Amino acid sequence: MLRRNLSARVTEFLFSGFLQFQEGSLLFFIPLLIIYMFIVVGNMTVFFAVRLDPHLHNPMYNFISIFSFLEIWYTTATIPKMLANLVSEQKTISFLGCLLQMYFFHSLGNSEGILLTTMAIDRYVAICNPLRYPTIMTPRLCAQLSAGSCIFGFLVLLPEIAWISTLPFCGPNQIHQLFCDFEPVLNLACADTSMILVEDIIHAIAIIFSVLVITLSYIRIVAVILHIPSTDGRQKAFSTCASHLGVFVLFYGSVSLMYLRFSATFPPVLDKVIALMFAVLAPFFNPIIYSLRNKDMKIAIKKLLCRWKVPNMLVGQ
Repeated sequence: MLRRNLSARVTEFLFSGFLQFQEGSLLFFIPLLIIYMFIVVGNMTVFFAVRLDPHLHNPMYNFISIFSFLEIWYTTATIPKMLANLVSEQKTISFLGCLLQMYFFHSLGNSEGILLTTMAIDRYVAICNPLRYPTIMTPRLCAQLSAGSCIFGFLVLLPEIAWISTLPFCGPNQIHQLFCDFEPVLNLACADTSMILVEDIIHAIAIIFSVLVITLSYIRIVAVILHIPSTDGRQKAFSTCASHLGVFVLFYGSVSLMYLRFSATFPPVLDKVIALMFAVLAPFFNPIIYSLRNKDMKIAIKKLLCRWKVPNMLVGQ
């Protein structure tokens, strides 16, 4: 049995997952940097396209723009540190930095999950109760739901992070993951961490509840759409939901693989692949889904690109 020095306190953690990338780290650094730049630029484009186009000033696109804004910071919580670790010899993070990374990464993820649930309810009201939609989804309610998603997402994790900050960490200090996450960090604590099970159950309940709400909403939505008599009407109704449904499957599919496994263990390589899918690949595809699957969004993005192009031409002259 490994004995730990209880008198010592860990001040930093080592990401052991990056040690295997030491040889040829640039081969991983460059693609990850390109992906991160695309995520930031892509989501900023979606955000500003919605904000600057009056035709998209409605609840659905407002939620999409906020989701895109959250995606930028969600990836910024982990990817820049991953990039630094790929080219750095130390590959470490301070204890405080690790707590902050966990807090912001999961708070932003929680906010996105709540927002996706809100978007499903919005689509449900729009398609199943179209005549009452303008009176239900008012601009004020839309702003309250958006703000509430973010506020609740950030507040709900404060007690857990505060509890982790009081735990003694006396070694070893190797995190077997690519970023700070609850389970890898709690496994290093020199104290009773039976709360891990409680934390897993809480996360699982929240994820399952959101998935159920979204799934039931879309079952009802599909049932209503199938009863629309005109083919054009059905296609238009499906197109307004397709983007959100794609993002929902991508987001919660990766979340489920990451956090709904309880005591099941995966090989280290597969564990890291799932973490990358959850933290990097899902945000990478979101702006693609929103821009390619939505005609109105394509038009708004073209207008935005033309706005950017004209000032640049004037500056060049």
